[in-house]
Amino acid sequence: MAKPKGKTVFVCNDCGNESPKWMGHCSVCDQWNTYVEMSIAPKSSSGERQNASLLSDISSNDAPRIKLPINELNQVLGGGIVQGSLVLIGGDPGIGKSTLLLKTAAAICDNDGTALYVSGEESAHQIKMRADRLGIDGNGLYLLAETDMDNILNQIDHISPQLVVIDSIQSVHAPELPSAAGSTAQVRDCTVKLMGWAKSKGTPVLIVGHVTKDGAIAGPHTLEHIVDVVLYLEGERFSSYRLLRSVKNRFGSTNEVGVFEMTDKGLTEVSNPSKAFLSEHSGTVGSTIVPTIEGTRPLLVEIQALTNQTNFGMPRRTTNGVDFNRLVLISAVLSKRAGISLYNQDIIVNVVGGLKVNEPGADLGIALSIASSFRDKPVKPDLIAIGEVGLNGELRNVSQVERRIAEAKKLGFAQCLLPAQSQAQNIRGINIIKAKSLKEAIELGLTSP
Repeated sequence: MAKPKGKTVFVCNDCGNESPKWMGHCSVCDQWNTYVEMSIAPKSSSGERQNASLLSDISSNDAPRIKLPINELNQVLGGGIVQGSLVLIGGDPGIGKSTLLLKTAAAICDNDGTALYVSGEESAHQIKMRADRLGIDGNGLYLLAETDMDNILNQIDHISPQLVVIDSIQSVHAPELPSAAGSTAQVRDCTVKLMGWAKSKGTPVLIVGHVTKDGAIAGPHTLEHIVDVVLYLEGERFSSYRLLRSVKNRFGSTNEVGVFEMTDKGLTEVSNPSKAFLSEHSGTVGSTIVPTIEGTRPLLVEIQALTNQTNFGMPRRTTNGVDFNRLVLISAVLSKRAGISLYNQDIIVNVVGGLKVNEPGADLGIALSIASSFRDKPVKPDLIAIGEVGLNGELRNVSQVERRIAEAKKLGFAQCLLPAQSQAQNIRGINIIKAKSLKEAIELGLTSP
C-alpha cells in the first residue's frame, strides 16, 4: 500500500491562519507578507484509540500538582505545576528566564527528584558556570546541549525525569521537516511533539519562547493555543524587580502575579511584595498608597503624579503602569467636578516598581496624587485610598475592601479613605474615613496647610 504523502500549506506567522496558496495580505489579522510555507506530515491511523469516559467517573486527584519551594511561581501557576502540563515562558533577552527555570529544575532535585535541562543555545559547560554562580550543586539535575527533537525525546525517555526544561523552543528542530529551526513549521511541530509526550507520560514540560520587539512571543500565535500555560517575565531594564504574569492558564487564574528580585544569586522571590514596593515611600507631595488586588492577594502600590504648567498649546498626559484613557477620564472629572483646573497642566502618572494597575479601585489614589501635586500638599502619610471615580465626581465602591484594609494594617497604615457607600467598618488600628464625592475626598485626604 502506498505511503500517504504530506501536503504543503501556507501559514500566517501572526495569527496562524492557513491557506492553500500564498497570499500577500492576511484577511484575518490584516497583516502583510506574513505567510510562510509549511509542510504537514500525513496523519497516521495506527495510534492507540481512546474511549470516552463519564465526567462523574473521573477523579481530579489523578493529576495532583507538584508543589515547588518557589512560592511566587506556585502562586502564578495556581498552586503548583500540574502533572503533564506544557508551560511556555516568554520575556525580553536577559530578563532572567533561563535563570528562573534552572533554579526551578534545581528545586525539583532538592526534593529527591530528577530534572532534565535541555539547552539549544548554551553548552553544558556554560550552564555549569551559571549553576555555580547561582549556588546550584546539580544533584539529580541532567544537562543536555541538543537541538535535534528526536534525540531530545530519546534522552527524556531514557532518563524519565520529573520535570523537563527546553531552552528555547526556537532553537530545536524536527529533522523530518525541511525548514530551519525557529521557523513557523518547526516551532509548531516541536511544540506538538512535546505536548504529546507530556500528556502521555504525565510529566510537566517548561519551554522558553523568544519574544519579538513588540513583546509578543515569537512564532505563530497558535503556539500559545497549544500550550496549557503562558507566562511572561517582565520588568524595567534598570530595575531589580521582575514580575511573572500569567496570560493563559487552563488550571488557574490569569490574574496572578509573582514578584522576584534579581540579585547576585539570580532571581529570588519576594515574600512580601507590598513591603518591598513601599520601602522608599516617604509621604512626599504627589504620592498615594493604593491597595490593589492581583489575582487572589492584595498588594499595596505607590502611585505618583506630577503636574506642571505646559509650555505648549496642548498639555501632555503621560502614564507608566496606568491606563492612559483612565488618566484622561480622571483629569476631566477633577477639572469639572472638583474645581482643579488642569487645562494648562502637563500630567505624569507613574506606578512605582514597574507594576501595572488596571482596576478602577485605583481611581481615587490617582486623583489624590494629581490633586496633591497641583496644590503642593502631601497626602496624609498614614492613609490609603480605595474607590472608583464616576463621571459626576461620585465615588463608587469596589470589591474585597476588607482584604485590602487588612494588608494595609500589616504595614502600619492607620487611615483608609473609602466611598460613602462602602459597608466596611472601623477595624482595630484602622480609622475609616468616608467621602461621598471626589471633591470631599480630596479635602479629607490632603494634609492641612
